[in-house]
Amino acid sequence: MMGWWHSRRLRFLAACVATLWILMVLLRAAFYLFFSEVGDTVSAGQIWQAVGVGLRFDLRLALLMVLPLAVLAWLPRFNLVRSPLARGLALVYLGLATLLLLLTYILDFGHYVYLGDRLNITALRFLQDTRMSTQMVWESYPVVWITLGWLAASALITWLFAGLAARFLLRDKPPIRTRSLWAGGVVVFLLFTLGLLGRATDINWENPVPLRWSDAFVSGDKAVAALGLNPVLFFYDTSQLETEPYDLEAVRHYYPLMADFLDLPADRRGDLNYRRHVTVQPHRLDTTRPPNIVVVMLESLGASRVGAYGTPFDPTPNLDRIAEGGWFFEHFYVPVTGTAKSIWAFLTGIPDVAPEESASRNPLIGHQRMIVDQLDGYRKLYMVGGNAGWANLKGLLTRSIDGLELYEEGDWQSPNVDVWGISDLALFKESHAILDAIPDDQPFFAFIQTAGNHRPFTIPPDNDDFKVRDDLSEEQLNGNGFKNAAQYNAVRLLDYNVGRFMDMARQSNYFDNTLFVFFGDHNNRITTLPHMPRFQEVLRLESHHVPHMIYAPGLLQPRRIHEAVSLIDVMPTVAGLIGLEYDNTTLGRDIQQPAPEGDRTAFVVLREGPRPQIGAVTADHMARLNHDGEDASLHKLYSDNPEQDRSDADPETFQHLFDLARGFYETSRYLFYDNAIRDRRDAPAGDQEP
Repeated sequence: MMGWWHSRRLRFLAACVATLWILMVLLRAAFYLFFSEVGDTVSAGQIWQAVGVGLRFDLRLALLMVLPLAVLAWLPRFNLVRSPLARGLALVYLGLATLLLLLTYILDFGHYVYLGDRLNITALRFLQDTRMSTQMVWESYPVVWITLGWLAASALITWLFAGLAARFLLRDKPPIRTRSLWAGGVVVFLLFTLGLLGRATDINWENPVPLRWSDAFVSGDKAVAALGLNPVLFFYDTSQLETEPYDLEAVRHYYPLMADFLDLPADRRGDLNYRRHVTVQPHRLDTTRPPNIVVVMLESLGASRVGAYGTPFDPTPNLDRIAEGGWFFEHFYVPVTGTAKSIWAFLTGIPDVAPEESASRNPLIGHQRMIVDQLDGYRKLYMVGGNAGWANLKGLLTRSIDGLELYEEGDWQSPNVDVWGISDLALFKESHAILDAIPDDQPFFAFIQTAGNHRPFTIPPDNDDFKVRDDLSEEQLNGNGFKNAAQYNAVRLLDYNVGRFMDMARQSNYFDNTLFVFFGDHNNRITTLPHMPRFQEVLRLESHHVPHMIYAPGLLQPRRIHEAVSLIDVMPTVAGLIGLEYDNTTLGRDIQQPAPEGDRTAFVVLREGPRPQIGAVTADHMARLNHDGEDASLHKLYSDNPEQDRSDADPETFQHLFDLARGFYETSRYLFYDNAIRDRRDAPAGDQEP
C-alpha cells in the first residue's frame, strides 16, 4: 500500500516542501539568535509554544509555494516528468520564489531591528519617502554585502532544487498499483489540508478554523509573539484587513466618558463636541512679557537611557542637571512610538492611532487645529537638520501653523553629515543664532528636531570637544539598555549637544524668559533594563516611556511629577504656564488642572497595525486590551509580578481603565477628521472655513 511513495513527482514535491521549510526554520533560528528581544523572564514553555506556531506557519507557506508545481506536475502531457521545458519553468519559478522569500526575510529582520515589529503592511509607509528611506538604509547597513549574500544564497538553493529535479524526475517510472495511488492520494490530501490548517487536533470539521497570526500573541508578550510569526504570511494577512476611518457608534457610546475626562462644561456637551474654551489660568507665570517657548525633541531617547531615570554609566549628565533643576516627569509616555507619530501627537493633541501609516501622510486630515497656531503675537519656528518632507510633516506643519518659519535641509550653512542632514550640534548652533537675533520684545515658539541619536549613529568629525568613550565592554552595555558602543556614544553625543545648546542659551538675552521643553519621541530597540522598574520590560512599556522636562530656572521652581502624563498634555500645560487664552479641540490637558478621572491616565498603543493592542496607564496600573476590547487584563505596575492579570481582584480599576482605553482609541480615530480644517481649495462652496 506504500507503493505510492515511490512516485517521482510526489518525491520531488515533498523534497521541495522540505527544502523550503528547512530554509525557513533556519531563518527563524537566525531571528531568535540574533534579532529577538525575548527577556530572561519569559519561560522556555512560552518560547517553544510561540516557535511551534511559527513552524506551522512556515510549513503552510512551504506548501503554498509548492502548490503551483503540483499543478504543473500532473498536467496530461506538459508536465515535470515528460517535458524539459516544464522542468525549466519549474526551476525558474523556484529560483524567483526563493529570491523573493529571502528578500522578505531580509526586510523583515531590518524592520524588526528598527521598529521592534515583524514586517507588516505598515512598512509600506517608508515608500512614501523612497529617497530618504533608501539613503538611510544605505548608510546604516552593509547593503552590498547583504545583497551579495542574498544573491549567493538564492543561487545555492536554486542549484539544490535543480539537483532534486535531476534525482527524482529523471529516474525510470516505478510500478505503482492503482489501489496504492488512490490510497496515496487520500493520505497526501489529508496531510496537505492539515498543513494548511496548521492544526492536527481540536478541529471542528463543520467550521475548521485555520491557524491565524493572532495565535502567536497568546502570551501577551510582543517579543514572544514575534517568534511565532512568518513575515510573508503576516504581511499578506495585514494587507487584507480593511479599516474604516472611525466607528461613529463607538464614538457616541464613549462620548459621555470622554466629556467627563476633558471636564467639558454641561453647556458645551452634545453632538460630539470636544471644544472647550480655556481662559487665562491662575497658575500662569508671573512675567512682565510673554515667555518664549523652545521645544527640543530628543530623537529615539527613552527614559531607560537617561541617568535621571536610573541608567548607569553617566550617559546624560546635561539632561540630568536639567531634570534636577526643572520639572521632571517620572511617568511620561508617548501614545504611539515613532518620530512622525510623536510629532503629530505633540502638535495636535491626538494620539496617532492610524493603523497603516502615520496620520501626517493622510492628505485629507493634514490641516489640523493646533494650540501652537493660537500663539498670537509669537514668531513660530521649526528647525530640522534634514528634509521636513519626511512622512509629509512639512504638509502638516505649513498647512496647520500660520506664518511658520520652517528651516530644513538646504537652509543651513553647515554641510550634511548623513541621511538626516546636518549634525545636531550644527543644528543647535545655527538655531541658537536665529533665536538670539530675535528682538527681546518679540516672543517666539521654536521647535528643534534632533536626529543624531538614530541609525546610522553618525559621529561627525566636528564635535567641539566631545570625546567618544570606549572603556565599557559590550557585555556591560548590553546588560543596561544599550546595543553597543555606537548607540551608547550616540546618546552621549545627543546629551553633549543639548549641553552645548544650553551653554549658548545661558549667554543670550532670551534665556531668562524662556521655557525649555524637552521630550523623547520614542525609545528605540533595547536589550535588558535591570536599572528600570520590572514592568517596563515585561509589559513592553519601555518604548513609550521617554524623558520629559520643562526647564526655566528664572521662572519655575524644581518639581517632580509622579503622575502619569502623556505627550498630548505638553502643549496645554505650556499654554497654561504662559497665560494663553485658547480653544482646545482635542484630548490634551493642562497637568496643573485637576484630573476628573482621579489618577491621571495616559493612553498608549502597545502594538500597531490593523488589529492594535491598546492600553491606559496610570502611575500604578495599566489596562491592556485589543482595540475591540478582547483579551483585556489589568496590571499593577510596581509589584513583584506586574505581568499578572488583576482584573478580577480589582474590577473597578479595571473597568475604569478599560473604558478609558477604548474611549481614547475610538475618539482619536474620529478626531483625525473632526479636528481637521477643510482648506478653501478642497472645500465645496458653502463649506469653507472662515
